[in-house]
Amino acid sequence: MNIRALAGAALFTATCLASSAGMAQTDPNSGETAQGDLSVTIYNNGQSLVQDIRQLDIARGRSTITFPDVSAMIRPQTLSFNAANTSIVEQNFDFDLLTPQKLMEKAVGQEVTLIRTNPATGAETLQRAEVLSTVGGVIVRIDGRIEVLRDDGLPVRVIFDEVPPNLRARPTLSVTLESGRGGTRPASIRYLTPGLGWSSDYVALYDEANGTVDMQGWVTLTNTTGTTFTNADTLLVAGNVSGSFGSRPRSDLVRAGTETADRERLGDFYLYPIEGRTTIANNQTKQVSFLDVQAVPARRVYSRTVGWLSSDSDPRNVSTAISFSSSREGGLGDALPAGTVRFYQRDSQGNPQFIGENGIGHTPMGSVLSLRTGDAFDVFVQAEVESRDRITAAEYERSYRYRVVVDGEVTREVEVERSVDYYRTTMRYSFTNAKPEPVTVELTQGGLDRGWWARDFRITSEDVEGEQLNAGSRLYRVTVPANGERVVRVTYETKY
Repeated sequence: MNIRALAGAALFTATCLASSAGMAQTDPNSGETAQGDLSVTIYNNGQSLVQDIRQLDIARGRSTITFPDVSAMIRPQTLSFNAANTSIVEQNFDFDLLTPQKLMEKAVGQEVTLIRTNPATGAETLQRAEVLSTVGGVIVRIDGRIEVLRDDGLPVRVIFDEVPPNLRARPTLSVTLESGRGGTRPASIRYLTPGLGWSSDYVALYDEANGTVDMQGWVTLTNTTGTTFTNADTLLVAGNVSGSFGSRPRSDLVRAGTETADRERLGDFYLYPIEGRTTIANNQTKQVSFLDVQAVPARRVYSRTVGWLSSDSDPRNVSTAISFSSSREGGLGDALPAGTVRFYQRDSQGNPQFIGENGIGHTPMGSVLSLRTGDAFDVFVQAEVESRDRITAAEYERSYRYRVVVDGEVTREVEVERSVDYYRTTMRYSFTNAKPEPVTVELTQGGLDRGWWARDFRITSEDVEGEQLNAGSRLYRVTVPANGERVVRVTYETKY
């Protein structure tokens, strides 16, 4: 029988339980806890701060006090202890938990009692055995014979004479104290632990006819610390604290907000308290609502970015996104912790159907967000180079619109230090729309800024007036008729 199967059949005797000195005073199976007044602060980076105040009877002089039910993943070096007239001398964290497998491993070199049951008669046979090894299986010595206990289906139970002193039923912190007086008083411990985390999830119901979205925000708590935190005052901190991931590109954020949310702030972070006390059970996921807003103005956005003045081999689907604001007026009216937004839309029967999802970063109030939900089925655009001709430096210079002229004479002269090739490129953007209503596509032509050697470019002709977003990107808002097509041409003069 292998160690895992054998340990699963382990049987504890009354003597074993009675001799477990230093164990928690609460029954591990009773659901009770040794924790006191508990506060848990959970950060976005997987770290949490646990503060636990317990009423303890501390003897005068030097003594050892145990704190059962701390996190099994406690970072002992972060521990802070405080009690009146008391100082800490030494601390130990006992993380070997009392399990059948651990009992068997700790029994190496000691004797245990094996109880074998005859499947045919039900008769039980007791044998004393010395445990020699548990590596790859259990090896024992019985009456001078060496035997490997195999997992052969024969019922075997094990009786252990006692619990090893360094095994605990619950994660336990032992603290050696020096106290100037005896008596019961509040004692607090504070420590950091991984294993507690939280994230935000948003459910958004998009109403295309009315141009609105209903949004509900959920906080999802997870606990993998090995310990249940009972009746805890829970506080969530939104923001990237030191030790978490840093800044990363934000494709969801159109414009960062400038409004302060009506929430408590701590330094550069927002605090999201969980209303009332809550129990965060080990290996549990818990969800709590923190946002519920209806009829927020929203719109669908179709877009495509062309990365360079080059031709597509075939038409490309445009992206579809939903845009909304987090502002106080005309928006969600709150700061939004990082998370995932899942969009739904009602079908002709009135049933909400999933239409896509995307993530957001920590977003201040007053921001404008545009979250891509997928590719449009019916709307395409194909970018093509309709013509590209080499032009002379003089032709290129004639299109320069910002000459400085004083008293009718040009005061700026161009000195050509090296031979430069100039080009006039006409791009043709072909849009198609199979939807029964017109759509507006936001087409961004990127790649216009080629670096210091070719930053100078001109747009000499465009069918739709564009908006220069930055040095390298120009935006065109093109309305495509229902069940129709549209072609837009733009002519660029460049040094590349």
